[in-house]
Amino acid sequence: MVTGGHGVRMQDDYVNDTAVPPGPVSPTSARRLRLDRSGDTITGYASADGTHWTTVGTTHLSGLGSTAQVGLFVASPPSVHGMGTRGSVSTAVFEDLRGSWAGDDWTGDQVGAESPTFSGYPPNMSGSFTGSDARLTVTGAGDIAPAVRDTLPTGGTLTDILTGTFAALIAVIVVGALFVTTEYRRGLIHVTLAAGPGRSRVLVAKAIVLGAVTFVTGLAGAVVAIPLGERLARANGVYVFPVTSSTELRVELGIAALLATASILALSVGTIVRHGAGAVTTVIGAIVLPYILIANPFMPASVSNWLARVTPAAAFAVQQTLVTYHQVTSIYTPYDGYYPLAPWAGFAVLAGYALTSLAIAAVLLRRRDA
Repeated sequence: MVTGGHGVRMQDDYVNDTAVPPGPVSPTSARRLRLDRSGDTITGYASADGTHWTTVGTTHLSGLGSTAQVGLFVASPPSVHGMGTRGSVSTAVFEDLRGSWAGDDWTGDQVGAESPTFSGYPPNMSGSFTGSDARLTVTGAGDIAPAVRDTLPTGGTLTDILTGTFAALIAVIVVGALFVTTEYRRGLIHVTLAAGPGRSRVLVAKAIVLGAVTFVTGLAGAVVAIPLGERLARANGVYVFPVTSSTELRVELGIAALLATASILALSVGTIVRHGAGAVTTVIGAIVLPYILIANPFMPASVSNWLARVTPAAAFAVQQTLVTYHQVTSIYTPYDGYYPLAPWAGFAVLAGYALTSLAIAAVLLRRRDA
């Protein structure tokens, strides 16, 4: 295909995309396209003059019959405007059509609903074609591309199914903070420290126990919630974006690790401030508040992405299952399920905060009176 601003591209199976040469359409850019077939192999070429051809890409179509249906198409992907998208319609003229087909009996099909929403046609417009082999004029809208969240706003993801993670997070923060601050409040910290060979070791032991219990509990909850939630969603007619088994396992392990690390962060902050309410407020403010801002659909994308990079809320990237496609124009923000960091990179941000806080807590625990 020839695109208005992204050069010539060859795409297959919706997700595979090859671009050459890059750049917008111009008088000297490739304006002629060619497809050659050799068995099950289809190769695409582009040329600016019809004499010198550049290979764009190759695809293999297993089981392709001796006679295959070919055609022309016009798509017009939605454009991004602020926090939304706007559909559009395009018209293209095709000339000098050559092929091994017989005659010029062209037929046209409207692919997709003629809807004014979801990147369809504006009111009173529809797809059409006129002409013959010498000159065909085709009008179309929408996009031939993998599904993204903006085009299926009612679709569900594993993140939607795991909404309960938010409540579980607050619970483990409270438990983590009280795991140590209760001892300070009741004066039992002296007994705990006296029973251990070193104050730092006591704190590390508490972190290991708390983290392990939280991880196992969180993993068990995720393993049950995800398949159950998927079945219930599909049973009620909700489209759930598909994921691989490895991605589902990563989400389950990631959620468990997020909860465990958040509990250790709360334990560390509780050791530092020695006050349950103060520790809970601090950690909730560090993790939950940024997440609430990220989940706000009216938050500018630049602010959301910044918060999802530098705050502990970056760890919610472990829930991401949607794929960002460079060839698809859409809104890719944390609110829509697209995080700026890779899943484990986002988790590493939270882990960094937790380890730093644990180290500070260990130093203060050694230096201060119990």
